[in-house]
Amino acid sequence: MSARHAADFGVYLVTDGTLADRYGIGVLGVVRAAVHAGVRIVQVRDKDASARDLLALTAAVADAVGDRATVVVDDRLDVALAARHAGHRVAGVHLGQSDVPVTAARALLGADAHVGLTANTLAHLAAVERLPRGTVDLLGVGVVHPTATKADHPPALGHDGFARLAAAAEVPCVAIGGVTLDDVVPLRAAGAAGVAIVSGICAAADPGSAAAAYVAAWGPGPGHDAEARPSGDGAPFLQADATNHGADA
Repeated sequence: MSARHAADFGVYLVTDGTLADRYGIGVLGVVRAAVHAGVRIVQVRDKDASARDLLALTAAVADAVGDRATVVVDDRLDVALAARHAGHRVAGVHLGQSDVPVTAARALLGADAHVGLTANTLAHLAAVERLPRGTVDLLGVGVVHPTATKADHPPALGHDGFARLAAAAEVPCVAIGGVTLDDVVPLRAAGAAGVAIVSGICAAADPGSAAAAYVAAWGPGPGHDAEARPSGDGAPFLQADATNHGADA
């Protein structure tokens, strides 16, 4: 089995401060509950925050998560570098097509860091293939469905469109954009190495239960016990209803 097909990022949480405040839980509360439920990677995203505010949020998320999940920063290489310089456990960045080049991110962050890249066309995949091996760790491929949390998103791919791109990629692909609970199993079957969730967890009245539902739908990864849950000092696992599993970015 190739490394691409063996990769398993599971459920990938993308934060949204506005949605996380809907029930007064906040980003840190959502992150703690989600990681306690089995989310393996957290992308700190706030398009409107200043660099200083995003750095403070990133540091707080990283300190809350510790070694129980991977923390990356959306778009802002400078913030990721500053957080790492200050000693916070930040793995790297996830970059868009208009952000700094992934080659620069890799050079500045180092070989052991995480560098993700958004891709939604065959041309994007071809550009990644021309890069030195190991430049990009993960591709965020989407949008799968139209989503309100990213107004300027490209045309929706659907499951079939995602599958075509995932099959053509040499880098593991995480599905993003409008992903609901019902999409998880077919997307994994379509070649997804993970599913990125925003509103399905951030906007839930009970983000712990919502995250657990996504984690259960994804299923165990290679070498993982299906009953395993991360240990640590995360928020108590909430048992309220998990009905808010709507569309995501």
